[in-house]
Amino acid sequence: MKIIAMLSVLFVALPIAAQQRTPPTPEERAARAAAREAALQEPRPIEALESVWLEELTWMEIRDAIRAGNTTALVLTGGVESNGPHLASGKHNYSNLLLGESVARALGNALVAPLVTLEPGNPGRDVMVGITGPMVSQETYIAWLTDIGDSLRSMGFTEVYYLGDSGGNQRGQAAAAAALTEKYGGDPTTFHHVADFYNHDRVRKYIQEDLGIPEQMEYNASQGSDGIHEELSIASIMSVLDPTTIRYDQRVAAGRATINGIRLDPLAETQELGRKLIAFRTGITVEAIEALREGAR
Repeated sequence: MKIIAMLSVLFVALPIAAQQRTPPTPEERAARAAAREAALQEPRPIEALESVWLEELTWMEIRDAIRAGNTTALVLTGGVESNGPHLASGKHNYSNLLLGESVARALGNALVAPLVTLEPGNPGRDVMVGITGPMVSQETYIAWLTDIGDSLRSMGFTEVYYLGDSGGNQRGQAAAAAALTEKYGGDPTTFHHVADFYNHDRVRKYIQEDLGIPEQMEYNASQGSDGIHEELSIASIMSVLDPTTIRYDQRVAAGRATINGIRLDPLAETQELGRKLIAFRTGITVEAIEALREGAR
């Protein structure tokens, strides 16, 4: 009982002590600000890692990269969805790992924020065993993207570009960019939704017309002759990252190493196609970003 009584007195006294705490003097505030500024100016004690991914860098490496002119931030959005029996459900996220790196390096002054790996949908739908997700509401998604962009602005980035690999992400990205543009008026940071990053129709046309690969899939369709949400472009790009994500070995063993009439073996040829498509999509995206930059001048 004595211990309980003592604790009760302590918990009552804590708020009172907090209320009676003396606020810092102007001199103390100035000293704290000077200490923070000194920490910000502290030189990096080790050689920097060569990476475009924010999450791989230390705070000093990020600071120095921004000060060196890397003031463009890329926010890539993917999702987790049903893609038939062969593809990992995070297909857009795997693709974004390769596209984010490629676009950032092509721009030359960009860093990539941590991937947004969930997409908007109906999180409260009826239970279906095996249905792919999770998802978040559209309202949550827009708020999430808006906060990410706002935080990147506070870090010192002067350009933020939203790049979405899934169709369901486009509305939220546009809304976030618009909200931040209205809030700040482009000062000191501009925010853009890059609609041309979602270019799968152009990729299908490139595969069939420029490369002469007769995939059985309409340019604007979401599935081809196999009747599943998988296509040659995404499968070949994913194979570059990790053939396991397209279940390559299992497909070969089961006699299913095809998609929409095109064989995925030998693996080396599929991976070579994937690299061509990464370069093609990177070119489209960089061109779109440069056009947005010109429009902002």
